[in-house]
Amino acid sequence: MRPDRRSLLLGSAALALARPARAAQGLRVQDLRVQDLRDQGLRDQGLRDDAGRVLDRLRTPVARVFPAGPPAAILLYTLAPDLLLGWPRAIRPAEKPYLSARAAELPEVGRLTGRGNTANLEAVLASKPDLILDVGSTAETYRSLADRVQDQTGIPYALLDGRLAAAPATYRSLGRLIGRDAEPLATLSEGILATVRERVARVPEGERPRVYLARGPRGLETARQGSINVEALALMGAVNVAGPGGSLAQVSPEDVVAWAPEVIVALDPAFAAAALQDPLWQATPALAANRLHVSPSLPFGWVDFPPSVNRLLGLWWLGKILYPARFPEDIRAVARDLHGRLYHVTPDDAALDRVLAGAL
Repeated sequence: MRPDRRSLLLGSAALALARPARAAQGLRVQDLRVQDLRDQGLRDQGLRDDAGRVLDRLRTPVARVFPAGPPAAILLYTLAPDLLLGWPRAIRPAEKPYLSARAAELPEVGRLTGRGNTANLEAVLASKPDLILDVGSTAETYRSLADRVQDQTGIPYALLDGRLAAAPATYRSLGRLIGRDAEPLATLSEGILATVRERVARVPEGERPRVYLARGPRGLETARQGSINVEALALMGAVNVAGPGGSLAQVSPEDVVAWAPEVIVALDPAFAAAALQDPLWQATPALAANRLHVSPSLPFGWVDFPPSVNRLLGLWWLGKILYPARFPEDIRAVARDLHGRLYHVTPDDAALDRVLAGAL
């Protein structure tokens, strides 16, 4: 029996409707195959972190990243703020205007590394990250921690070099891991470091100032030479009066007076205000020459903490207070530009006033 015209038309319509569905199904299969090839490519390349660990569990695209600590959170925010799941510590009200609206309201997720680690692995798993990012030392202790957390959670754990001098390479490593173009920020940090090295190299050894880093409300915690907390000062060629040791140290006012620092860099404004009224601190050459400076700290510290790429701004500021003739740039203009590039918000004059209060 031959089909009639109506049957032929209905059959043609059914075929026409079926084609898009089959095409869509074919595209979905093709997309999955492309994704499989990308993932296989990562495995074949042996994608590694800065500790040399192969991240064979990492899948693209990376959409959610858990920061193991403050340095990782800041680095990630500057390059890919949309991937950041939260902050190790909630952003405070005074810090919020200097960050994007979304980032300022992200939740507190705790930290996996460093002093006062507060995140547990259950909370990490519940946030469903594609990657755990840690930025700091790549020594064996931290490699072991990364391996242990990765084994326990099944989540790729990348450990990147947190040294300030390594910032360009660290940006490039992060860009490779998350599939983002890190070259603009790598080039920016490269340029800042090169400028600092070139200018500091011209300073005779005898003209490099003796500096004391005053931490805490009493100013009696400091960081000895070799510590990550004084990397910015070391890059500026400053002589650390606390001497070598590579760690934080508690000292006495008498120690500081004996060391006779020519410049004091304070992290706490309350300490700076008290020191100006204290005869013991007034006995230092730094206070006699009015060279007690409070490091800017909005939205993050410029010199010491957290030890991440936020310290790139601090290099310019330290240059200004240590070698004003060699760093003639307008620090307000520099700060405005770098805030825009790193923090995705360009502060107005009033916001800059708050950032630089007591700093110069």
